[in-house]
Amino acid sequence: MNYLHTEEYLNAGDGFEVTLDAQANVLLLDDTNFRHYKSGDAYHYHGGLAKRSPIVLRAARSGRWHLVVDLGGYSGTVRAGVAVLKAA
Repeated sequence: MNYLHTEEYLNAGDGFEVTLDAQANVLLLDDTNFRHYKSGDAYHYHGGLAKRSPIVLRAARSGRWHLVVDLGGYSGTVRAGVAVLKAA
């Protein structure tokens, strides 16, 4: 499984702004769900298929969060820029 990944401690309301050069799945997962994602088990996430850019995903609660960008098993490449957004 190929994917782009970054992780960050986010407070509730903080988030990631993701800029893509092609459509891709953009997922925001907590630690537990990221482990499930990597092992191929069922998982819960915020986000989904991003057809337009940029996309902003915000943390529902404080903790370690993982941002994943993948092509859902399709071939191709995608470039992504990621910025951390702090809540006001």
